[in-house]
Amino acid sequence: MDPTSQPISQKVTKISGTVTPPRSPLPYPFPFHTIPTQQSSSPPLLLNIMQHPLKHHLTLTLLALTLLSHFPPASPLTPCRTLCGTTAINYPFSIDDGCGSPQYRSMLNCTGTDLFFMTTSGRYKVQSIDYNKQTMVVYDPAMSTCSILQPHHDFVMTDVESVVIPPSSDTVFALLNCSIDSPVLNRYKNLCFNFSGHSCDELYGACNAFRVFRSFTNSSPPCCFTGYDTVKYMSMNILDCSHYTSFINVDGLKGIGPADWVYGMKLSYAVPDTGCGRCTRSGGACGYDTETGVMMCLCSTSMNATRECAAGSNGDIGGGQKLALRTKFRAFALVVGAFIYFVIFI
Repeated sequence: MDPTSQPISQKVTKISGTVTPPRSPLPYPFPFHTIPTQQSSSPPLLLNIMQHPLKHHLTLTLLALTLLSHFPPASPLTPCRTLCGTTAINYPFSIDDGCGSPQYRSMLNCTGTDLFFMTTSGRYKVQSIDYNKQTMVVYDPAMSTCSILQPHHDFVMTDVESVVIPPSSDTVFALLNCSIDSPVLNRYKNLCFNFSGHSCDELYGACNAFRVFRSFTNSSPPCCFTGYDTVKYMSMNILDCSHYTSFINVDGLKGIGPADWVYGMKLSYAVPDTGCGRCTRSGGACGYDTETGVMMCLCSTSMNATRECAAGSNGDIGGGQKLALRTKFRAFALVVGAFIYFVIFI
């Protein structure tokens, strides 16, 4: 029999010593002798991934790395920190040099999660800042209170601090255990006053820490309730008093005993009118040149402006916000483009 006349199912072709199995008989004529395949109901992309899992695993990995390379690590828009622990740091204050107002430079220090008000006499723990009322409540850990008697200590502020952030009018200083020769009991006795019906005898009698002063003479030694100006211009040595304490919100202390007073100092401040609102609306933070003290708008860690980060005020989106929006849009477009390319070509 002629080999060419053998059935196709019985043909065997030898190639380089290997045997190729016979093809299934196909009806002639069939274009190019291609084998029709059964149509799959699975989506083409899913079927492609199922047939080539390793190839697509590598492709997805490379795609993820490419996308990550287009997203730089997150960094603050400005070099100014806005929190210390849970306390917000807003203009005019700052905890970074060059931020905030130069009038309040180096007044605050953030240690861990604790915020301190710095003066020449020590570090005072900031308990709260009310930006609406423009007040700051601080506590002197070395100050005597109704429950603890501390060693002799002065409260001293710099000349600048005394002007821009002095203790408020509802902060009262109590000078304790004063001698009969104290100037506030003689020549300057008009500096002492009674407040909300309270007296020195009440303070010595109600506070465990201050009862020790009675034990020396079996009577209450002189004391003086006074304002900040008294301790500003006269030290404890000049006042001839051994200790002091201070408390706040004195207008609401009528009928309340010393054990329930709020001990500390409330400082009041003013916000300098330097056009800071215009800077913040443009996406920046208010600051100043550390050498000249001139106001600047801090737009990023490497770019500053005189008044604002970009043209636009009165609520317009500023340069910092526009940059953030453009970055987000480009990142979104990159993801969408990569997905379309993956679906069509891979």
